[in-house]
Amino acid sequence: MRLEAFFEKFELFADAPNAVAKMRELVLQLALNGTLIGLDSSRWECIQLGRLGEWGSGGTPLRSEPTYYGGVIPWLVIGDLNDGIVTSASTFITEEGLANSSARVLPEGVLLIAMYGSIGKLGITGIECATNQAIAFCKPNPEQVDLRFLFHTLKAIQPALLARGQGLAQKNISQTILKAWEISLPSLAEQKRIVAKVDELMALCDRLEAQQQERDTRHAALARASLTRFAEAPTPANLDFLFHKSCPITPADLRKTILTLAVQGKLIPQDPNDEPTEELLARIERDRNWIAKEQGVRLPKNVPALAAEGYPHDIPESWQWSRIGHLALVIDYGTSQKADSNSSKVPVYRMGNIVGGRLVDTNLKYVDASIDDLPGLYLKTHDILFNRTNSYELVGKSGIFRGPDDSATFASYLIRIRLPSALLFPAFFSLAMNAPYFRETQIEPEVIQQCGQANFNGTKLSSTVVPVPPLAEQRRIVSKVDQLMALVDQLETQLATSRAAAEMLMEVVVAELTGQQVEIAA
Repeated sequence: MRLEAFFEKFELFADAPNAVAKMRELVLQLALNGTLIGLDSSRWECIQLGRLGEWGSGGTPLRSEPTYYGGVIPWLVIGDLNDGIVTSASTFITEEGLANSSARVLPEGVLLIAMYGSIGKLGITGIECATNQAIAFCKPNPEQVDLRFLFHTLKAIQPALLARGQGLAQKNISQTILKAWEISLPSLAEQKRIVAKVDELMALCDRLEAQQQERDTRHAALARASLTRFAEAPTPANLDFLFHKSCPITPADLRKTILTLAVQGKLIPQDPNDEPTEELLARIERDRNWIAKEQGVRLPKNVPALAAEGYPHDIPESWQWSRIGHLALVIDYGTSQKADSNSSKVPVYRMGNIVGGRLVDTNLKYVDASIDDLPGLYLKTHDILFNRTNSYELVGKSGIFRGPDDSATFASYLIRIRLPSALLFPAFFSLAMNAPYFRETQIEPEVIQQCGQANFNGTKLSSTVVPVPPLAEQRRIVSKVDQLMALVDQLETQLATSRAAAEMLMEVVVAELTGQQVEIAA
């Protein structure tokens, strides 16, 4: 395939990750081996960068001397480099600062390259300026090398330069490494032909990138409108529309929207024939003590009364707010017994087993059934597990146990919430605890950072508030959420498959152009 045809078929690869960036890399790769304009690079000269011009680096005037700064001499730091023509500086120094440092004024047309941190970041001086010592410069010998050819060459070897970085706190390379680096150098006439072609194709990449950005802007506006449409009518048909190629809302955002609509009572219509939540809560208050006694558990203590106002969001008139501690039979911590990998013992769910609001059975650990914590810490079907400590981002993860009673336990850095399943549908409250409002308004304001870890204890969890719909509506909401989430999962898989196909197609075409081998998965 011709390279031009590759560009013409860009839409086939546009969904591949970093498609334009990969096209730029391909252009430079083909330029440096001569393929771009049909040259034989085996006849090119192998030469060190240090032999192609005058090399040096800048300097920094003494920071504590105010008379050295605020002058008229542009003084570049790495942040001023833009992988293009540099025409402005964020800092200026005075003639006195220049004279009292190793900085020097460079003319236009000098190649700049970062040696610290952003190793290999480039610039070409478009103004007279000085630099600090973190930037090396090369005044190329115009009889040997074209400035733009040298620029494109260094851009192409940027990943290799970055890999040579040394140091712990900040990676860096030296001028010694730079000047000793060998490149293949065609004749000056061939360099100019290569540069002309590279610049032509890079300009095309710029246009493609601009088109993508314009498309993304339009798609973002469409996505917002489509998300509003879905919020007003959260049907599978509208959800499918959100996954249209022209409306790239992320699955994560869709899941958040579904959960938000669910806990706001907007996902399904209310049924006036449902038992009023007020009556449901009265039954819970009346029967919870008896159920706890029957199960041999202690109800949460000292749960504050519900506030009269200031709830996280509006809910339907038929719903009520309640504290988790007023609903739960149990809010307790797990076992601190040391676990091992002997799968013949009792499985222990840990923080890593809570994924996307679900409990998964990967990488389980196990404890002996004879430990003192059992049978009291055996899980029951529909127990909810909440992660109470770790990094800030991980505190608050929760998932519901769906295995059989008395078949597993849980670790001490998790909190178990057991609800009276005869009176409430626990899956709804697991859903609510994974909704954005719960983390944003109930968890984050109360998290405490201690010794590098975030913590949220059982007392605070007891005080968190959740919406309570009628019991029948709880079941209908969970059913609708499951239906929509399954569709999101399905469409996410389709999206991933489409992107993977685009990436594979791009790799195959790149391999054809470069003569590489590509393994295609079965």
